[in-house]
Amino acid sequence: CVRLCPALWGHSPQCPLSLAELPPSEFMQVADSTWLVLSVVSNGREPPGCQATGVTKIARSVIAPLAEHHVSVLMLSTYQTDFILVRERDLPVVIHTLAGEFDIYKEESGECVPVTCDDVSNGFLKPKPLASPTLHPVQSPQTRFCVLTVAPDTLPAIATMLIDVLFYSHSPPWDAAPGSQDLDSITFFSFSLIDGYISIVMDADTQKRFPSDLLLTSSTGELWRMVRIGGQPLGFDECGIVAQIAEPLAAADISAYYISTFNFDHALVPEEGIAEVIQLLQQRQESGR
Repeated sequence: CVRLCPALWGHSPQCPLSLAELPPSEFMQVADSTWLVLSVVSNGREPPGCQATGVTKIARSVIAPLAEHHVSVLMLSTYQTDFILVRERDLPVVIHTLAGEFDIYKEESGECVPVTCDDVSNGFLKPKPLASPTLHPVQSPQTRFCVLTVAPDTLPAIATMLIDVLFYSHSPPWDAAPGSQDLDSITFFSFSLIDGYISIVMDADTQKRFPSDLLLTSSTGELWRMVRIGGQPLGFDECGIVAQIAEPLAAADISAYYISTFNFDHALVPEEGIAEVIQLLQQRQESGR
């Protein structure tokens, strides 16, 4: 099933993050949209281990159909699950697209209420045929990353270190041009706190600065490599960016941890599979020319 959560962020008076409370700043850019969150919940009919984890498990059933219907999405993988953000104005198209495959629920006052196509039929427009999507360049830095979580009650013990890593020690110069970073070794740190669950992505060298007994990872402790999508900021109006990465990985049963950001998209894949991933994506680009 698909669970539709309340608005998460965006330029809207209804946004629960109270964006209006932030002081105006020439350095802050805000996307002119309100975004809703979709989470995909297994119905239990698929046997464990039948397909890859991460964004690839929903590539065919959610990401690809939305791309075909010209719906732009933001992907946010976390340690616990994956979320798809869609613009509120696209909700009628999203519901009509997914209703044939999923049971869809919306969250109201903490309760999940079924949603039908009739609930959002007003304003629904059938999508126009799309031109071939732009195939964006992909780059793979040599940096090795860790995907971690931490128990909320231990967060104060690493709070000072988190602040230093987030805002000081690894911050690029304020006047650095976008995309000017040397991709042989990329600086990337992601922290998310959703419903009390914490997810962290950091490079292997940064992980050594934290107490090892407080950072939790999978039993295998695997390292990840990154594929960065886009040679320039992607924007929010183009669709199919996530699909062009997720679909070939899903076809090859390769797990991926996907994070969309304001400027670029990033897919993390297990380190031992990076060569195969690069080959798959290069073949896709060549076939699309």
